[in-house]
Amino acid sequence: MWSSRIAFIAAATGSAVGLGNIWRFPYITSENGGGAFVLIYLACIALVGLPIMFAEIVIGRRGRMSPINSIRELTTASGASHKWAIIGVMGIVAGFMILSFYSVVAGWTLHYAFHYFQELIGTGASITDPGATFNSLLGNVGELTFWHGLFMVMTMGVVGLGVEKGLERAVSVLMPVLLILLLILLGYGMNTGYFHEAVGFLFKPDWSQVSGSMFVTALGQAFFTLSLGMCAIMTYGAYLPSDVNIPRVGVTVAGADTFVAIVAGLAIFPIIIANNIDPGSGGAGLIFTSLPLAFAEMPFGIFYGMIFFILLSVAAWTSSISLMEPATAYIVEATNLSRKVAALLVAGLGWLLGLASVFSFNLWSEVKIAGKSPMDAIDYVATQIMLPVGGLLIALFAGWVLSSRITREELGEKMPAWAYEAWLWLTRVVTPLLILVVLGGILNLF
Repeated sequence: MWSSRIAFIAAATGSAVGLGNIWRFPYITSENGGGAFVLIYLACIALVGLPIMFAEIVIGRRGRMSPINSIRELTTASGASHKWAIIGVMGIVAGFMILSFYSVVAGWTLHYAFHYFQELIGTGASITDPGATFNSLLGNVGELTFWHGLFMVMTMGVVGLGVEKGLERAVSVLMPVLLILLLILLGYGMNTGYFHEAVGFLFKPDWSQVSGSMFVTALGQAFFTLSLGMCAIMTYGAYLPSDVNIPRVGVTVAGADTFVAIVAGLAIFPIIIANNIDPGSGGAGLIFTSLPLAFAEMPFGIFYGMIFFILLSVAAWTSSISLMEPATAYIVEATNLSRKVAALLVAGLGWLLGLASVFSFNLWSEVKIAGKSPMDAIDYVATQIMLPVGGLLIALFAGWVLSSRITREELGEKMPAWAYEAWLWLTRVVTPLLILVVLGGILNLF
């Protein structure tokens, strides 16, 4: 059990705040033209993200077990089919798939943080050609594998220690550190002279760039960044004390996550614009190829570079913990294995699957799955298909299958009647319809 409401908020925010905010949000926003995408993304958070987050916490807290067993328990209480447990299975598998490539990208951040540290103490060479440096890293199988493995071990170490000694203790330190580092970078971005342009890029919509694929991407990002559909929030909800107000903590977590994403954009884009870098260029490698150019020109740039990539590493760590936890919790319940052994098993299998992402940039660079690299294919299936489908099933289960007595006891007593009815209407009708529309858009892309 979390020791307090604050502990849960810190852990759930740590789950939500990660590479999705500081790595993925800026480059996806840049690829989709800025302001219009941001507004669509915020709408997805409000109309889809929040209702599903409430539903996941309700299911987790009421079931008090891993996602699969919590849903089985609640189907029994509601007189429904145990087949709904597929939600838990799908969520755990999706989270595991995401963990496999997430660890690889997090390994990049560890590599760059170490590189800048070496440069700061005078034992490493400066980055003069960021593109060549990044490509050299991607082409080095041994280097990628090492950092991927190190990050997986870091994650396993926290998860293996359990809720209070591991998860809670880690996030209570890492989340304040993350916020301080982010505010340092925001302060620099505000003093570049290009902060106004960055605000315009992020919040001035160009509706001519809106397309169906933009809605697909925005919804996928909302699920990815809030850790929805992968049962991470559901698992954390299982450790939530009964007297905690679910709507209040849910809004707090979603608000904190969105705040970090926006602040990350406001910290990164002024630096990019100040160095005459096109915000729409760079793709997934934006912060690894564009920002080092900026750091090279900045006063104390080496120090800022190290701080930035440490920030990324910390954000990735807090999120990867929540990705590993659902599978670990289920294995502990389903077998006689200890938590430490279960975490080791999940980490080992995740590391092996992650090698497919490592090889995507070198040994398997010519391999394509439906026109995508192995890493992009895993990312696409997990984040663009499995998470929305999982979210759809969670909304239907919470809105139509779960006993109204249960949802009223978990939510209704902690929120005004009109707010509960609004949540129920969103969860039953609006959220499923929006997800179905977006999933239809995904199918049309094939």
